[in-house]
Amino acid sequence: MRRHARPRAAAALLGAALLLPACSGGAGEEAGGGGGAAGPGGPAEPPQATGRLVPPGEPETVADGLETPWSIAFLPDGSALVGERDTARVLRVFPDGGTEDVGEVDGVAPSGEGGLLGLAVSPEMGEDLEGAVFAYFTSGSDNRIVRMDFDPDRGLGGQETVLDGIPSASFHNGGRIAFGPDGHLYAGTGDAGDTGNARDPDSLGGKILRMTPDGDPAPGNPGGTVVYSGGHRNVQGLAWDEDGALLATEFGQDTWDEVNVIEPGGDHGWPETEGTGGGEGAVDPVVTWTTDEASPSGAAVAQGSLWVAALRGERLWRVPLTGDPDDPVAEPEVLYQGEYGRLRAVAAAPGGSELWITTSNRDGRGDPRDGDDRILRVPLRG
Repeated sequence: MRRHARPRAAAALLGAALLLPACSGGAGEEAGGGGGAAGPGGPAEPPQATGRLVPPGEPETVADGLETPWSIAFLPDGSALVGERDTARVLRVFPDGGTEDVGEVDGVAPSGEGGLLGLAVSPEMGEDLEGAVFAYFTSGSDNRIVRMDFDPDRGLGGQETVLDGIPSASFHNGGRIAFGPDGHLYAGTGDAGDTGNARDPDSLGGKILRMTPDGDPAPGNPGGTVVYSGGHRNVQGLAWDEDGALLATEFGQDTWDEVNVIEPGGDHGWPETEGTGGGEGAVDPVVTWTTDEASPSGAAVAQGSLWVAALRGERLWRVPLTGDPDDPVAEPEVLYQGEYGRLRAVAAAPGGSELWITTSNRDGRGDPRDGDDRILRVPLRG
């Protein structure tokens, strides 16, 4: 594991993207990728962080018996919507462990790493819990984002497509969606096994997208499209720090997984570079891990840290945030290594007093344990 100061050089805009030949990536990033040249990981021997925050409480199970839960989206009352990748089922999970089925997302075609992926709740949802819920999923032809009506008594309904045409494949589908502090909807996509997508300004693959709730380009986007940044292999986590900077986790291929501070219009390196060392015009990650340490999936910011769920690494990473834009992170630390198996989603409960984390041991790559898959609660305050 290595952490790096944020580069000061401005990133090149996507309009200057290189034309690259299409080729297939690895056999699946969650198993460690495979089959390509890797760039350098960056400088070693980082300074030691101080003032470590170890969660005061041990993880406890909120709900179990789930099937590959991929995303957690909290509702204003502290309950959460949880989507299952392969069943397309959405559950409402209560803090006391109660669950109820609120419906299925229509049109999901699970295959490999595809299926029902991200969920996001509209920031305009009020205390009555009536409002819009968004889902990112793999259909028979693409990845797409839909908006659904939600009513706490009737569940999901009224599904409408807001964005389609995101490249899909058995691997590298991205899938995380989240509303930013600006009220716009962000989506992390994958290159769908075609590395040329990542730097192709006309492709929605290998990108972070930023849009209005209706799927239109958000005001201020570079280039006037929904594309916000490019040069990504497979974005799996989105979170914002207290200053509004967007942090994204990304699967590497053979050598380096990444945490990136996203620059609007930025080229974040793939496929020219895996890890740091992308050269002038490329935006280097602020943290890199070897692929057996991470395969970083969901991400959340709470209590001054970025929390990252690791699949192949079977651990929770805590990345302390410094508040310094030129050196935004301190040395990451490991929690719960090997204790719960593969960890997929992590979300901060309203108020930031605890994290909810899903295991992913029934996804075809893990070793299911009694009760898997489950949602774990990690207290962050005493």
